[in-house]
Amino acid sequence: MIHPDYCRMMARYNSWQNTSLLDAAATLTEQARRLDRGAFFGSITATFEHLLQDDALWLARFGGNPRPEDQTTPPPSVFDELIRQRSALDHQIEAWCANLGDKDLDGDVIWYPGGGTIRASKPRRLCLMHMFNHQTHHRGQVHAMLTAAGAAPGVTDLPMLPS
Repeated sequence: MIHPDYCRMMARYNSWQNTSLLDAAATLTEQARRLDRGAFFGSITATFEHLLQDDALWLARFGGNPRPEDQTTPPPSVFDELIRQRSALDHQIEAWCANLGDKDLDGDVIWYPGGGTIRASKPRRLCLMHMFNHQTHHRGQVHAMLTAAGAAPGVTDLPMLPS
């Protein structure tokens, strides 16, 4: 299904794309970033915040915490802090993936969705693929919103990932 090298490449891709999109978003006003543009989470900022929180939840789940929602913090209220937190989380994801071996991808991830009482258990490899796919999905929404707002996000093609 997937290999540790896939995870390392996708972690690098995640960091590269987040930096590119946040740089493009920084060219807009705060008002433009917070404007409801009809996307699932409404605005550019809200979509970035969702990705930040969801990636942190998945990383905690992969680390063995079945209830990371109990420790979530509100999203940052200042865009520069969002950039700082995103960068720090991207470094954590890359560092975690750098140390993955084949055996680390085996087994299940166990968690309680939404902090509820119903236990979920899914294959670790599937959950990792989901995390990277989810990131790409919402970054695509951000890219479209940025383009519509007149910003110029960079190339998104995976083969263009810098070495």
